[in-house]
Amino acid sequence: MCGIVGYIGNQDSKEILLKGLEKLEYRGYDSAGIAVRGNEQIHVFKEKGRIADLRAIVDESVSAHTGIGHTRWATHGVPSQVNAHPHQSTSGRFTLVHNGVIENYSILKREYLEGTEFISETDTEVIVQLIEKFANEGMETEEAFRQTLTLLKGSYALALLDEKVSDTIFVAKNKSPLLVGVGTDFNVVASDAMAMLQVTDQYVELMDKEMVIVTKEQVTIKTLEGTVVERKPYTAELDASDIEKGTYPHYMLKETDEQPLVIRKIIQKYQDEEGNLTIDQEIVDAVKSSDRIYIVACGTSYHAGLVGKQLIERMAGIPVEVHVASEFGYNMPLLPEKPLFIFISQSGETADSRAVLVAVKELGHKALTITNVPGSTLSREADYTLLLHAGPEIAVASTKAYTAQIAVLSILADVVAKTRGRADNLNLVKELGIVANAMEVLCDSKEEFDFIAREYLSFTRNCFFIGRGLDYYVGLEGALKLKEISYIQAEGFAGGELKHGTIALIEEGTPVIALATQENVNLSIRGNVKEVSARGANPCIISMKGLDMEEDRFVIPAVHELLTPLVSVVPMQLIAYYAALHRDCDVDKPRNLAKSVTVE
Repeated sequence: MCGIVGYIGNQDSKEILLKGLEKLEYRGYDSAGIAVRGNEQIHVFKEKGRIADLRAIVDESVSAHTGIGHTRWATHGVPSQVNAHPHQSTSGRFTLVHNGVIENYSILKREYLEGTEFISETDTEVIVQLIEKFANEGMETEEAFRQTLTLLKGSYALALLDEKVSDTIFVAKNKSPLLVGVGTDFNVVASDAMAMLQVTDQYVELMDKEMVIVTKEQVTIKTLEGTVVERKPYTAELDASDIEKGTYPHYMLKETDEQPLVIRKIIQKYQDEEGNLTIDQEIVDAVKSSDRIYIVACGTSYHAGLVGKQLIERMAGIPVEVHVASEFGYNMPLLPEKPLFIFISQSGETADSRAVLVAVKELGHKALTITNVPGSTLSREADYTLLLHAGPEIAVASTKAYTAQIAVLSILADVVAKTRGRADNLNLVKELGIVANAMEVLCDSKEEFDFIAREYLSFTRNCFFIGRGLDYYVGLEGALKLKEISYIQAEGFAGGELKHGTIALIEEGTPVIALATQENVNLSIRGNVKEVSARGANPCIISMKGLDMEEDRFVIPAVHELLTPLVSVVPMQLIAYYAALHRDCDVDKPRNLAKSVTVE
């Protein structure tokens, strides 16, 4: 959600900033802008819409070696050129970009900035006007910046230019992600290492309530009390080719096709020299010693957590609860004596989950993060981390991260089960290998899923997904995928709940996608299909080989029953993809959505 880039060095900053913003497009945005310092003054270019629209208005004649840029996802004020970042103080001396939400901005505006004329509707403009106020009272820029930071409540990642200070970018963060990239005779600022991988793979992590003075020769990190902090850079282990589409028309399709490879990579990463699956012993001990596990997540990660609950309970025999992070933070249940919290997040920066993590750490409980991004906030602040090893996921609609989350959860459940003496002769390495092969078969069946999308979803205004047990959880994810990128109103339901109200929504021709991969409820879900068919629905049954029947629309290859969500979700992903294409939707960047949700 939103993105920041910055550059200070010897090269022309405009193109570096624009390319960096293009790498951040996947995060979701509605406007963009850059500010560059050239000819002894700051030039601001910003526009509603895409980076291409911004490029069209940038004055190429301006030569500048320092600059900041931003992609905005509206929180305060509608998407517009005026509300786009960067924002400037009244005199134009200070220019600022900001990710996050300032919770007390209206109070600060009333108490400190009475009489100041505001141009935008944003909370960000309050920050830059405060900095100018303190500078006008005689403070040096660094002190004015620090004084402003002490007043802010909420989340922020900030990059500031001062027209009177030609060789510095002032940076700070709290709760929102921000990195400083280190180069030779230049340094950069980025919300995500991918944004500036074009110029450096060396990055310094920033902690909450730190401010940074960035010049082309030096990076100085300080606490808000002024204490200098020494921190070495790390190498961002990203391959530039991983974040390119290659021959694919969309990132989502590329990432869907990468899922078999991801499963095989996860097996490799979690195997020891003897070929046995292994998890760090401290993590295994933490799981075994807990009396209840709480999985906390949002969106797709929440759906993966629902599957993870079944895996851990049925394999390892430990009770698990799954909670939506945004609710858990404000409605925490009564906790047992020894809970363990598992946070699932593709980005590791999900603000709702982090709020819960902070709360449970204050209570003294242990936390494990399962994430795709090493060094992310949720990873750093939890006691333990398990990595997904899925590679960068660019499309807003998650595909390979979801299956990677389930695969890692299955390995965790398997290792803990074996250490608890609950081995049931499940050879998980073999079964995950079968899953990878089945995924390849499904990814090679794109034409069939394209046809299903055309047949069922080209003109409908709504769609229902039904299933029982694990299939219900996959139905939730299938519905989310469809609504995310095709804008079809879609809902997932437990098959048995239809007759308790939902069946009233069934009309003539309503598409109902039913999953049938669980033997113990196979006949039950087929009975539910009969119920909706009798009321005019247009059913599409997707079953697993061995449970299939003549009326089924598509049959997926057989895999171990506990692992069916890893393969049954692939048709959901591809059907949603083709439905979006047929409705002329922006598959990778759906409206109103952001990849990394870094504000509550």
